[in-house]
This record gives sequence, C-alpha cells and structure tokens, in this order.
Amino acid sequence: MSGLVRGPQLARLLGQWHALPGRRRSPDYLALAGAVRGLLADGRLPLGVRLPAERDLAESLKVSRTTIAAAYRELRDSGHLNSRRGAGSWTRLPGGHRVASSGLWTPIDDLDMIDLGCAALAAPAELAPAAQAAAADLTRYLGGAGYHPTGIIELRDAIAAGYTARGLPTSAEQIMVTSGTQQALDLVLRLALPPGGHALVESPTYPNALAALAARRARITTHGLATDGPGWDTDLLLGSLRQTRPRVAYLIPEFQNPTGHLMPVALRERVVAAAHAADTDLVVDESFVDLPLDGTPVPPPVGAFDRHSRVVSIGGMSKPYWGGLRIGWVRASAPQVQRLAAVRVGVDMSSPVLDQLVAVRLLADADRIVTARRRQLAGQRDALLAALAEALPEWRVTVPRGGLTLWAELDGPVSSALARAAEEVGVRLAPGPRFGLDGTLERFLRLPFALPAADLVDAVRRIASVRYDLDARRPHWREPAVIA
Repeated sequence: MSGLVRGPQLARLLGQWHALPGRRRSPDYLALAGAVRGLLADGRLPLGVRLPAERDLAESLKVSRTTIAAAYRELRDSGHLNSRRGAGSWTRLPGGHRVASSGLWTPIDDLDMIDLGCAALAAPAELAPAAQAAAADLTRYLGGAGYHPTGIIELRDAIAAGYTARGLPTSAEQIMVTSGTQQALDLVLRLALPPGGHALVESPTYPNALAALAARRARITTHGLATDGPGWDTDLLLGSLRQTRPRVAYLIPEFQNPTGHLMPVALRERVVAAAHAADTDLVVDESFVDLPLDGTPVPPPVGAFDRHSRVVSIGGMSKPYWGGLRIGWVRASAPQVQRLAAVRVGVDMSSPVLDQLVAVRLLADADRIVTARRRQLAGQRDALLAALAEALPEWRVTVPRGGLTLWAELDGPVSSALARAAEEVGVRLAPGPRFGLDGTLERFLRLPFALPAADLVDAVRRIASVRYDLDARRPHWREPAVIA
C-alpha cells in the first residue's frame, strides 16, 4: 500500500474498530482515532500515505462525517496525522518517536526496552577473533578490484560443502553470496516473479518476505498453517499449487517463522513434484535450518527432491551467527546463478570481501559454534515456556523443535492491543497481524527466545501485567451464538 489509501481499503483494515479495548468508555471519534493509531503501531498502515477524504471514509464506515473530522483532528493533535487544507491528510509519527526493528513506532529514549520484536541472537564470542583473522586474510585480495558478484570462491566452496553434507550435492558454481538473506530473496523475486505476478505463501509467514513480494506488486495467495501437528495440511498445500498455479511459492520448511514447524520428508518430495506440474518456482528459505533443538533430526533439503531446477534455496549467517554479519546466499542451478548475478549488478556489485572472509572463518568452526548456540537456545526456550505456563496459563503454545520463536495462541483477539500496552511497560512485541496479509491473526503473538533467560522471564511478567489490565478495560469476549 502506498500513496493513497481509499475509504473501503481503510475500512477493511480497521475491521471491528467498535470492539477495541476501551470502546464502551470512548466516543466514536476517539475509538476510531485509537484504531488508526493501532494500525500505525503494528505496521499495517504505512507512514506517509494519504488517508481517505472525510466523506469517503464516512460512507465506508457508515458513520457521520462529523465523527471522521473529529477523529482526524484527534490524530493531528497526537502527532499521527499531518493535514494541509485542500490537499489531504498523511500518516506520520509523533515527535520523539521512531520506527523500531519490529516495525512498531516507539519512543526514542527506550533504553530499558526488552525487544521481543526481533528473532536474532547476539554475536558469539568467536566472531571477534574471526574478524581479526579475516583482516589478515584480506591481504591476498587487495591486488584486485574487490568485485565478486557471486562471492569469493572460498566462501562459495564452504557453503556448497554444507549443502553436500546435508544430502544435496552442490558445487561452488551453484552458489551466489548475497548481502543477507533478505537480499537473496529480493534478487530471486526480481528474476522469477514479474511485476504483478502471482505468489503463494504460508500464513502466517515472515513479514519481510511479504514486504519483498509487495515491492514486486505481487498478487498473493496464502496457505494457512495449523497451530499444532506438522503445520502444513498436505492436501490443501498441494491443492493450492495445482489450482492457483503461482509463478512463485515461498516456503520456510525448517522451523518455520513464526510457528516453528518442521516440514515432513514426504511433503517435501510431493511439494516439489506439484510445483513442477504447476510450473511454479519454489523459493525455500532455510534461515533456521542450523538450529534444531533437543536432537531433532532435520530432513534432507527440499532441493534434494528437485530434478527440474524448480527449487531455489536461500539462507544466511544471521540466525545461527549474527545479524550484523550481512552474509546470505542463494543455492540454485549454475545457469540460474549467472542470471542472478546479472540481475544483481543493478542493485549492488558484490558483498564486502572482509565480511565474506569472516564468514569463511566462522563456517570452518561451525560445529562448535552452532552446537553451543543450540544448547543456549534450548535453555532460553524452556525458560520462556515455564514463564508463560506460570503467568499466562490460558495461552496455548506448541513447543517448537527448533528455530528461535514460539507462536502463542492468546486467550482473545487482542494481539495488537497487547503490543501497544506492552510498549508502555518496556516490552516490544510483534503482534500476529504483522505475519499475515489482511489484519487477521489477532489471536496470535510471536515470542522469540533469543534473549537471556532472565530477560525473557521479566518480559513475560510485564506482558502478563498489561494483559490482565486489558481485561478490565474491554468488553468480555464471548463465544459466538449458534443460529440455526
């Protein structure tokens, strides 16, 4: 969404704005202004877009124009709207706020904030020595221009060896190094998905993948995941591929973000066959593949079942190592890699050589580093689960077998309201609707366990305090009546 949001579009985003917490105490215009601020807070309504004219929104919401005018005035007074007479009103942030990594707007002076909006670990102790050693390695590259569009050969060899060890024979010619996994996805979509093309994604899914698809103006179809069991419904997923025949399908088969599901072997084979029959390219995000917990065996890569160059795998260093090391990669056929390199020169020339040399050093010590990360994450996950069971026993959480996140089903559709309230007590959350397309998933919340156990326990205590405060302010959530 960019430029202008029209009345019917904003009405769909607002949904049942009358039912927001505190609605019974607030006039219509205050409830509407609060709902718009909520859309801005969780990223569903972008900054810098022009809101509908008062008459247009009044007709779409079936309220008076006076109510809309008063709501817009309230938003201007709180710093969330900038209006010019005769030109319109644009969304903005109030002074002293910024957009955080989670996409939520937050005060600048948030030094005591516990950030549960970001599923990423702090750097391992081995990173600094690896960087020092890489600086010495850099000498042999200084005589050249420093441009390596597909990556330096040492790193491509190391990445290829990792795929081969997992059961997918790979050569360096099938690897392109990128500046992070997000760039890998962007480049693949530039090559495989024409503007306005059709894409299939899981729901819920990674928000930045949705942003990359939006940049291509993609028409997106979703396949819903279950909260428990294997997650993917085989018949529904394969049926979606056959019926919609998307140009691209984006999947996260290993410890899916945000649900933590692990795709079974049988489905991996069948989804590749269905994609080939539907003339669909599978973009497989393997960001979390190195993080199985509790000894969980990881199935062979989806690409191991590919016989027709339908699978393009992407991955990177951000999750098992450190997000500040901007190293990602694409694994595809050698001709596809060359086409991706040609696309890349319109974006950037190559990834930094020094970062690549650091990655080579870390991958050489991967067994020790990643094994320690898994032990760390298992302990932090268990601490988070225990804290939730004690403080919020009504929430349902499936224990993930790997990755970095829990996907919690709440005791009411209050995810966005809870995220706004949690900011007030120093906890940043990514509410469920950020992981979907249409403002649904309000009963869900992603909770990463990347922080130290003490911080996670403290965060849950703070969340619980504001969760029960919401109960005091909102109408009781009732089961819908059955009408026969």
